[in-house]
Amino acid sequence: MAAAAALALGALGLTGCAPVAVAKQPQGPGFDMAREAAPTPTACPSGVGDGASCLSGTDSAGAIYMIVMPKQWNGDLVVHAHGGPFLGAPTVKRVTEDVERWTIMPRLGYAFASSSYRQGGVAVSAAAEDNERLRRLFIDKVAKPKHVYLHGQSWGASVAAKGAELFADGKPYDAVLLTSGVLGGGTRSYDFRLDLRVVYQYLCHNHPLPSEPQYPLNIGLPADSPMKQADLAKRVDDCLGLNKPAAERSAEQTAKIKTIVDVIHIPERSIQSHLNWATWHFQDIAQKRTGGASPFGNVGAVYAGSSDDAALNAGVLRYKADAKAVATLSADADLGGRIPVPVLTVHAIHDPTAMVELQESFGRTMAAAGRGDALVQTFTGDRDHSYLSDPTYAALMDALTTWATQGKKPTPESIAAGCEKAKEKLGQTCRFEPKYQVKAVETRVPKRDRP
Repeated sequence: MAAAAALALGALGLTGCAPVAVAKQPQGPGFDMAREAAPTPTACPSGVGDGASCLSGTDSAGAIYMIVMPKQWNGDLVVHAHGGPFLGAPTVKRVTEDVERWTIMPRLGYAFASSSYRQGGVAVSAAAEDNERLRRLFIDKVAKPKHVYLHGQSWGASVAAKGAELFADGKPYDAVLLTSGVLGGGTRSYDFRLDLRVVYQYLCHNHPLPSEPQYPLNIGLPADSPMKQADLAKRVDDCLGLNKPAAERSAEQTAKIKTIVDVIHIPERSIQSHLNWATWHFQDIAQKRTGGASPFGNVGAVYAGSSDDAALNAGVLRYKADAKAVATLSADADLGGRIPVPVLTVHAIHDPTAMVELQESFGRTMAAAGRGDALVQTFTGDRDHSYLSDPTYAALMDALTTWATQGKKPTPESIAAGCEKAKEKLGQTCRFEPKYQVKAVETRVPKRDRP
């Protein structure tokens, strides 16, 4: 096996990398490396760095993956957990886009491995297993890294955090980086999307239309619904005029948008995307994960910020979360904080997709598990979600690797200084705000009764 891997690396011009070795790893269900085919050389996506080489394949569970080996490999591996989640079948395009977005990692010298996951949809533990399989595949078929770092972005941060808990024995990961993370747990991170559905329906009455079969909004869509994203976008534009410049909207449309922004606490630019997620991702959860019942409810939630809160609270539809559905989703997607290695996070204060207050929830989770000292959280003044800047991630990786290998725990101030240093070489921006104190998620999302 080692000889075959060496042959593959030689074909890629990587004979100068760290010695290829067959790792001594615990075998378990789904992790029999004898079932895994060796990856094959493939064309690299753009931007991964001069001289980099790439490998790709499909693992035994059906996940498509890509591995990038920099020309000057530093000996370390970053296993990437992508966000979304996407609802379709695994595709090469999904993996290629992830590699292209995170070319900073191979450009910094890290080998980079990214999986499509075996399936689409909101399946956190299965995605974590797919990443762990890829880590073992890399070690068994490609090369043995000196250190392995687990990186999760957006929803993938939840996948990475879950994986670091599930596979804690033997500490297969030396440290964890969670960026722009949806880290409030699956049963709580999406409460505001149900709030958006009910407030939108109260204002617009077109999702569903009065002439259509009515259904509980907390299931997203019925299983047999033919609705497409373009159909929903048309309805949203009819009601809110999001496709128009603000000056061309009616007074009624302007008022409705203001109500949504002020009550749900999301920016106008995010209304459509969050409605999409509350429609099709809720459908995926209810129909494929929790047996047709919904784990989301808004009984007891008190909405505030509209021109008439009394009328709003009296008029919105109310739903009770199903206790069994909550338990099922919790087992898969809630976090326990029992991560045995250093964890570093970054989050844009004005993130339009994953609200920054989810970091406060994650901090409480880590502290409750007795792992608060293993967590350092950083924040930036950015207004983006998917990617911040090259020096931002360069500083984070430098701080994380130093912490993992030398025991030197970073501070938000030292990471901000590291970003400024990295900017001298990489350009772009540094917007760390070391003094920022994140507020509780309850300051943004109303509390509600829970089973």
